[in-house]
Amino acid sequence: MSITVTEAASRKVKQLIEEEQNDQLKLRVFVTGGGCSGFQYGFTFDEKQNDNDMAIEQDGVKILIDALSFQYLMGSEVDYTEGLQGSRFIISNPQAKTTCGCGSSFSV
Repeated sequence: MSITVTEAASRKVKQLIEEEQNDQLKLRVFVTGGGCSGFQYGFTFDEKQNDNDMAIEQDGVKILIDALSFQYLMGSEVDYTEGLQGSRFIISNPQAKTTCGCGSSFSV
């Protein structure tokens, strides 16, 4: 079971990397403790791929996920949306038993 990245998310990552003018950047997706449901998702750009990182390459962009976060994200889909709540990356996680209203935190 892996993690999928939508075309919309890949396009946005590629656009942000081009704006930064640094083709070494990769999107790091991670899970930390916190939020109103116990765990929360995080997104940041990183130039370095660590030894324990899982790497997903799609449409010319690389997504990095550390080994601990990967176990919470297996089977998930990373997407990018623009709407009334603003523009943001979102994760659809089949392992999440509950999620908060904003979608950035979850429990398993």
